[in-house]
Amino acid sequence: MELSSAASTYNVLSFGAKPNGQTDATQPFLKAWGAACSSVEPSTIYVPRGRFLLKSATFRGPCKNRITVRIDGTLVAPLDYWEIGNSGYWLLFIKVNGISVIGGNLDAEGAAFWDCRKSGKNCPVGARSITFNWANDVEISGLLSINSQVTHLVINRCNNVMVRNVKIIAPDQSPNTDGIHVQSSTGVTITGCRIKTGDDCISIGPGTRNLWMEKILCGPGHGISIGSLGRNYDEDGVQNVTLAYSIFTGSDNGLRIKSWARPSTGFVTNINYRNIVMKYVDNPIIIDQNYCPNNQGCPGQTSGVKISQVTYKNIQGTSTTQVAMKFDCSPSNPCEGIQIQDIKLTHMNKKAKSFCNNVHGTEKGVILPDSCL
Repeated sequence: MELSSAASTYNVLSFGAKPNGQTDATQPFLKAWGAACSSVEPSTIYVPRGRFLLKSATFRGPCKNRITVRIDGTLVAPLDYWEIGNSGYWLLFIKVNGISVIGGNLDAEGAAFWDCRKSGKNCPVGARSITFNWANDVEISGLLSINSQVTHLVINRCNNVMVRNVKIIAPDQSPNTDGIHVQSSTGVTITGCRIKTGDDCISIGPGTRNLWMEKILCGPGHGISIGSLGRNYDEDGVQNVTLAYSIFTGSDNGLRIKSWARPSTGFVTNINYRNIVMKYVDNPIIIDQNYCPNNQGCPGQTSGVKISQVTYKNIQGTSTTQVAMKFDCSPSNPCEGIQIQDIKLTHMNKKAKSFCNNVHGTEKGVILPDSCL
């Protein structure tokens, strides 16, 4: 119905975009954005069927009213990754309030960039496929993102964001292709998403508050991770995070919290995991506060990140490793208030094990493997 309202609908074709996947459509898209952004009434940017070649594009606000970007086609990045350059972004929405991105496919053509990274040659920093910076009242619905150079979807310094029915796909060996990254944001909901990547399905960075995730299908990938935290000394905390009704399949980790083994003002508190199924997951439940890749920048130190009030309830399934529950907390800041209830995790049809280090907590109901709290 919106599309019949010609006054407030801007079709990228009428700004010169060609749906052939070869003609650069960056300027037509930016012109359509300019027209919509300056409209005094709610407006729609319409991307019809076809393939549209886009280089790095910044859609900047503030705008005069709500904007809906309705995509029926595919946006495709240049095959030559140097054409996006070192900006770090492919599609960037910045300082926009009231933005909806509905439908559409993003194909970032990341394979050549991953090959460059693996070969050790001189490569650009890598572009996140779609990023929202300093945006409020955001909706992202029905999007398919494939083969991002690095992270597919980034939500940074935003408030009130709904991510619904998004599908994210990259090969399991593709480096740093996180599905969704949230940081310094409040009031984000992620629901009904299918994520298969080479890194975290969802990664949660410092300053995340009131994050609700449910009905997530994760795997392959590195699981859903809070952190790594404590990279910097002066760091904001993570609080009020819930993950419910989700399934992990063949992922390296399930529910992971990780922090660097070095001093920090950071913290993690009020985290709730419930009604989760693990299918052949390497580390179904893991807190790792001794993260120190390549033993650089942290040997001999302990994590200052304070982890407290983390609840695991009704977590069931299979672990591919013997230790299905691992709480490896900081000797200087032990984990406090860890609660486990109704856990049933097995290892190859046998009894799994749990591991505890510097952790205090309580248990309720049936706990398999045996609790070490």
